[in-house]
Amino acid sequence: MNPARALRDIAFRLERAGEPTYRVRAFRQAAAVVDGLSPEELESRVRAGTLQALKGIGKATAGVIEDASHGRTPAYAAKLDEADVPDGGPLRAALRGDCHTHSEWSDGGSPIREMAETAQELGHEWIVLTDHSPRLTVARGLSAERLRDQMAEVARVNEELAPFRVLHGIEVDILDDGALDQTEELLAQLDFVVASVHSKLRMPAREMTPRMLAAVANPYVRVLGHCTGRMVHGRGRPESEFDAEKVFTACRENGVAVEINSRPERLDPPMRLLHQAVALGCEFAIDSDAHAPGQLDWQGYGCVRAAEAGLGPDRIVNTRTLDELLAG
Repeated sequence: MNPARALRDIAFRLERAGEPTYRVRAFRQAAAVVDGLSPEELESRVRAGTLQALKGIGKATAGVIEDASHGRTPAYAAKLDEADVPDGGPLRAALRGDCHTHSEWSDGGSPIREMAETAQELGHEWIVLTDHSPRLTVARGLSAERLRDQMAEVARVNEELAPFRVLHGIEVDILDDGALDQTEELLAQLDFVVASVHSKLRMPAREMTPRMLAAVANPYVRVLGHCTGRMVHGRGRPESEFDAEKVFTACRENGVAVEINSRPERLDPPMRLLHQAVALGCEFAIDSDAHAPGQLDWQGYGCVRAAEAGLGPDRIVNTRTLDELLAG
């Protein structure tokens, strides 16, 4: 058993279960330390019991490395409860990709390549990288300069992982007047744009509705992200108010998919709005909104809700091949 792989597997399972970031980070950091050791040094340190002398390796992670090096299932892994994540049934099996993911470039916790490799392992053919736009400073939103730098990184990852493809996108903030938080020139260079409201979520419906309509009408927007902005866990957050019939009709007429956000604390839109969007003839994107590799497996939550709303693969944009997706 590969020790670094064992550490990353535990990190994945912790992320999928929604465990705190600091706990996950400990296992991913230890895996990176192991990657930097020669097989000889690793074997020597395991034999001598000196793994914890290395920065980034503590008692728990050293135990995993020792168990894996001796071919044993790590005791730490055996103690983990399996997250009760639904498998998503036939809809999940039909998904070819994920239209909304984040990396360490904004508020995600892992490199682009690690997100891509995990998506591959989960059976995807492509993912869209959608780090945040500049105004969302709390999420380290990407300036125009950083977004251009990221293009080069995405190109490198695609070269290394072909035929798997990372589409370079953005989760662009919908500004108060409905404009998008990035230049038209840069949006035109991206493969895919998800537009979401992140600020002034309690704006009155008479102002929120035209704000969302303006964003949906932008020719670069492909998905309307987590449309109500609600949070259903912890302290919670109420839904934004808007004229759903007008917004969903505009999505249909402009070829913009309504996101079924799979994050357990969001599960957005609520079922009554999801049923309304289905009745109005919208298309949908079942997205993880993953900020860590283990969270990519959350799409099952969205698939269950899509099936409950009567949706089949033909109206889910992530069931499409790469060429079909890019053709719009």
